[in-house]
Amino acid sequence: MRRREFITLIGGAAAVWPLAARSQQPERVRHIGVLMNVAATDPEGQAQVAAFLQALQKLGWSEGRNVRIETRWGENDVERDSRYATELLAFAPDVILASGTLSVAALRRVSRTSPIVFAGVSDPVGAGFVDTLARPGGNVTGFMIFEYSLSGKWLELLKEIAPRLMRVAFLRDSANPAGIAQFGAVQAAAQSLGVELRPIDIRDAGEIERSIASFARAANGGLIVTPGASVSAHHDLIIMLAARYKLPAVYTSRPMVIGGGLICYGPDIADQFRQSAGYVDRILKGEKPADLPVQAPIKYEMVINLKIAKALGLQVPPTLLARADEVIE
Repeated sequence: MRRREFITLIGGAAAVWPLAARSQQPERVRHIGVLMNVAATDPEGQAQVAAFLQALQKLGWSEGRNVRIETRWGENDVERDSRYATELLAFAPDVILASGTLSVAALRRVSRTSPIVFAGVSDPVGAGFVDTLARPGGNVTGFMIFEYSLSGKWLELLKEIAPRLMRVAFLRDSANPAGIAQFGAVQAAAQSLGVELRPIDIRDAGEIERSIASFARAANGGLIVTPGASVSAHHDLIIMLAARYKLPAVYTSRPMVIGGGLICYGPDIADQFRQSAGYVDRILKGEKPADLPVQAPIKYEMVINLKIAKALGLQVPPTLLARADEVIE
């Protein structure tokens, strides 16, 4: 082989080697933290995380290949949330997915710079997480539970399924900043429907039992059970008390109707977790939470439990059944 040909061959091979080496290098692994506001044994919580992971995978992110995910379960406990927020942020995640108001609040107490995408938050503006829905302005954005104007729908449905209803207790989590605005929206509907509305702040099991027992002493009463950490932690107790005192109640989530509640109307939270994957993907690719608008739900679902309706002596109107997304026989 001639000297010139040998030098050309060596030079060409040297040019190829860096390309081959680059192609064999593993992808950069990004870190995602997940802080849930329920227990690890909660089936809905597991379904929500699964929905997020499936949507993330469709966007090209795969656990063990190009992403590492650390998940913690706060169980609606402030101290646990705070501890897990510190743990997750110690991993220096590229972005964190947070479920519920308590989880976001716990993370923001530790860091005001780490990108956070939330799902299932009632009032991100009132809680101080974002400046406005359209322009969050900080390190937080995500998907809120509902628009306040739809809160009146709870009372309308309750009155439709229980026409003799004259009094309604509005159960709200005293720590949830959305409670006041929700009450205002329902109060407007109560005036037009001729229903007396009574707000009840709930903090612990004893207070829930005393408040509902006191309210149930008069006839023709019902309950609106709004979302919140305290409500979620005591949902079995609330459902049991509603059955004991024969109070028709409307809830905001399907699991409470599956567990023995009468009717629910609220957003499809699993869908919010699927959408959250899109925001996480965009942040991992360089976008900022401050520039991603907070979004309201696009899917709401109504579920009716006919067994509970029968136990309460209620005849569900066919028009209401026809509008339901699911009817439990």
